[in-house]
Amino acid sequence: MSRPSSLVDWDLAGRTARRLVKAGPDTSREEAAAVVEELHRAAATAVAHVEALTGLHPVPGGPVPTVAVVDRPGWVEANTAGMSALLDPLAEALAESSGKRPGPVATAIGSRATGVQAGGVLAFLCTRVLGQYEVFGSGGRLLLVAPNIVETERRLGVDPTDFRLWVCLHEVTHQLQFTAVPWLRGYLEEQVTSFAHATDLTPGVLRERLTDVLRSLGDAVRGGSGDDDAPQGLMALIRDPEQRAALDRVTAVMSLVEGHAEYVMDGVGPDVVPSVRTLRKRFAQRRKGRGPLDRVVRRLLGLEQKMQQYADGRVFVAGVVEQVGMAGFNEVWAGPANLPLKEELTEPARWVERVLGTRPAIPA
Repeated sequence: MSRPSSLVDWDLAGRTARRLVKAGPDTSREEAAAVVEELHRAAATAVAHVEALTGLHPVPGGPVPTVAVVDRPGWVEANTAGMSALLDPLAEALAESSGKRPGPVATAIGSRATGVQAGGVLAFLCTRVLGQYEVFGSGGRLLLVAPNIVETERRLGVDPTDFRLWVCLHEVTHQLQFTAVPWLRGYLEEQVTSFAHATDLTPGVLRERLTDVLRSLGDAVRGGSGDDDAPQGLMALIRDPEQRAALDRVTAVMSLVEGHAEYVMDGVGPDVVPSVRTLRKRFAQRRKGRGPLDRVVRRLLGLEQKMQQYADGRVFVAGVVEQVGMAGFNEVWAGPANLPLKEELTEPARWVERVLGTRPAIPA
C-alpha cells in the first residue's frame, strides 16, 4: 500500500499498468513451462561462471538470493513495490527538510494523478525489461521476465539456450555484486538521502514536476513526437552543488555495476556460450534500433548525458582489468572510497593511480 505522503499512488499505478500491458508472445502451456524451467536452470548455472570470472563470492551467512521467473504483470508488481521503497522515503525527507506538508486532500489527488501516469509508463517498460536484480523493495531477488526473453530471442533469431544463459550471466552478476559487497546497497540509500536533504524543493513542487514528466512520457509511449517544448525532466531541478555531487556518486556506482555486468556476460567466452559473439552483435543492433522513442524518454527524464556514463562503465571495467588484472580491479569493492569518480569512468588509469598507487604503462 502507498503511504499517505506518497508522491505516487503505487497501488493505482500497478492496477493501471496491469490493465494496459500488452500480451506476451504466443506460447503453449508446455512451452511456457519449459521456458520457466530452463531459465531457473540457466540462472543456477550462471552462478559458478560469474564467480569464477570475477573472483567474487557471497559473504558467508548473508541472505540467500532467490530467483523468480515472472510474467509482465509480475514485473509490474515487483517494481511498484521497489519504487515505492525508494521514492516514498524521499518524499518524507523532502517534507521534513522543507517543513511543508501538503494537506491530505491535495496529497490524495496529486498521488492519484501521478499513479495513473506512472502506470502507463510501467505498462510500456514491462515489455522491454529482460531481467533485474531487486536492490530496493523486497531486495535480494533476481527477476527474469520470461515473455520478454522469449520475444527478444525470436526477434533476434538467436539460439534460445545460449541467449537465456547470456541474460542470466548479466543478472547474476548484479546479484553477486550486492551479496559479495554488503555495504553497496546501504551506500546507494545514503546517496538518495543526501540528495533529499540537500534540496530546497517541497513535495508539492516535486510532484508537479513528476506529473509533467510522466504525462509527457505517456504521450511519447502513445506515439507523440516529444517536441522541444516538453519538460526537461527532474534533472532540470537539480541546481544545488551537494545534490549534483550525490547524483554524480550514484551515477558513478551504477555505471560501475552495469559495466561490470556487461563485461562479465561477454567475458565468459564461447566455451560457455558458444554464440556469444553473435548475441552481442545482434543485441547491440537491438539497442540501436530502439529509435526515437528511447531518445525522447531520455530527454524527458533529463538523462541523455547520464546514459552515456552507463556505457562508460564497461570501458572502465575493461580498462582496469587490462592494466591490473581482475584481482586489482576487485579493489573497487573494498569500500566507498575505492569507487570510481565520475571523471575516472573514461580514464581508468586515473583510478588505478589513485586507488592502487601505481601508474600503469601507457599502451602503444
